[in-house]
Amino acid sequence: MEPHKIAGIISIILGLIFAIFPVFGTVAMSVLIGVSLVFLGIALIACGFTAFNIIIGILAIIVGLIFISNLAAFSFLMGLQFYIIGILLILAGIAGLISGPQISKIGSIVVIILGIISFALGGLSIGQPMFAAIIVGVSLIIEGIILLLQ
Repeated sequence: MEPHKIAGIISIILGLIFAIFPVFGTVAMSVLIGVSLVFLGIALIACGFTAFNIIIGILAIIVGLIFISNLAAFSFLMGLQFYIIGILLILAGIAGLISGPQISKIGSIVVIILGIISFALGGLSIGQPMFAAIIVGVSLIIEGIILLLQ
């Protein structure tokens, strides 16, 4: 089986899990974002020992640990996750548009649109952070279908 078809199947399965079980998706996104921020903080500190890198690195590590360890206490951070997801989806879509012909341009445009919707609905996620998981799930399903059809 071709690698993009395998990626499409995995993407559809993950998308369905996120869309059907948004609580699991929310927890998974929170942990993934937290781990990413911790690694970002470590990388910033390791890249250069300037005061700016150290301060931003420490802040990234602290926020990352909050995302990992305290999932329900800071609903405003959940809203921030929605904005982060929106930005990441937009950036992923733009990267898909400017990359080579192996990446679907239609799929990239859909991911950008979902990123814009995600960012626009960020305020709603403060009360209901599961919206982010549903949007990521739909995005994964669409991208998986496009990968399978190639």
